[in-house]
Amino acid sequence: MRSLRSRLSALWLMLAVSGAATAYLLVESFQQSTNARVARAQDLVISGCRDIADRYQFFVSGWRGAPVDDRLKQDLLAVVQSALTAKPGVEGGIWQAGSGSLAYAYPTYEGTGPKTDLPAAELSVIQSVNAETQRSGRPDTIRTAGRSQTLIVHGCPLRGPLENITAWTMTRAATAEGPAYTHLLAGLLVLALTLLGSALWLSWILVSWSRRIALIETALGGATMSADLPHLPHTGARELDRLVDAVNDAGHRLSAERSRAAAAERLAAVGRLSANLAHEIRNPIAAMRLKAENALASSDPARKSSALEAILQQVARLDALLRDLLAMTHASRPAARPVDLASFLQSTIETHRELAARRGLQLRTVVPAAERAPCFDPSQMQRALDNLIINAVQSTTAGGEILVAAEIGDGRLLFRVTDSGPGIDASVRDRLFEPFVSSRADGTGLGLAIVREIARAHRGEARLGQRSNGTAFEISLPCQPS
Repeated sequence: MRSLRSRLSALWLMLAVSGAATAYLLVESFQQSTNARVARAQDLVISGCRDIADRYQFFVSGWRGAPVDDRLKQDLLAVVQSALTAKPGVEGGIWQAGSGSLAYAYPTYEGTGPKTDLPAAELSVIQSVNAETQRSGRPDTIRTAGRSQTLIVHGCPLRGPLENITAWTMTRAATAEGPAYTHLLAGLLVLALTLLGSALWLSWILVSWSRRIALIETALGGATMSADLPHLPHTGARELDRLVDAVNDAGHRLSAERSRAAAAERLAAVGRLSANLAHEIRNPIAAMRLKAENALASSDPARKSSALEAILQQVARLDALLRDLLAMTHASRPAARPVDLASFLQSTIETHRELAARRGLQLRTVVPAAERAPCFDPSQMQRALDNLIINAVQSTTAGGEILVAAEIGDGRLLFRVTDSGPGIDASVRDRLFEPFVSSRADGTGLGLAIVREIARAHRGEARLGQRSNGTAFEISLPCQPS
């Protein structure tokens, strides 16, 4: 699924491509307009040169020749002026090889007075076009493109009594001026402003939505002791706020359903606990009753003393059962503090080393190197590990090994107790941490339940680890360095 950010980025990219294409079309349109303007100017100078040739032919018709003097030059000037009067922006004249300009006129010149001098900057081009026309005997055109205009010079041969005579015309076609150029600049400016505005607008939308979505992510990802959905604040965006309202409403319904499910689960748990507790209490009571009846029926003092000892053992069993039950149901809040893992694990296994030695077991620890001591309640955690170690000692045959290890990684603190025993019966694997569930005939089934409650009090979990042989129990806690 594509994100909103990628969709808006794709939209901005489409705008940029569209803007580039539009700019290209505008420039191409202007270029075509410029080319058309240059073509019209070229047609105008060709027409002007042809008009000079026509008027010159009329002028020399029936003329038998005369020396080139000032009078003749004045007559030729009149010829040029009459030919170019209707040609705006066109200047020209008559040229003779070896003598140079015989006549020059710019009838439409917009200066303060008539222009009579040849343009010095373009003189070399004028000479070139007249020389080529004289050499080839055919019209010739030279175009020179500049930054803002194109210079067009055209020459055409003249026929008559005067030798080596050519006519020439010249004009300039603006390429970076005029209405078309103004329209191009205006269009490009509007296009640039549109693209810039669109980019800023889309960037603002991206940043604004990213911030609002980050607020929702922060609210959803914040640490909470409850499994319920947190109440999300409104973001100010109508579309997102509808989603926020829907999530908040779903959270309220989920919380209500969770409360009802928890109440039903508590009732079911109370029922199971009551049945199991009644069974665990009934057996010692039945044993005590039998011993008491036998003691009353017997006159042997030794038999009575033995019955009283058996009754006291059953009372101690009931007391331990009730003590574990109270510890599980009234777990106190952990008093977390920095704990040195090495000394903590060493002191924990020392209390069980003698029992393990009597059963022929090896008991050792593995402690990670930590820069800072993690924080947890050492007394509660030692009680949880005591239960796991005792279970491991009772389940492992002589010659086996029990390993108590700690690991720190990915923001978690992990305690693991592994043994080389026969493993857990598959019939009770899924219910191991429920009260009164045990894989041993002499077990009460409260040890692992107590471990689970201590882990939950630390905002962690207790679980059965993955192991191909033997058994591994794990307690995973959030690692809170000091």
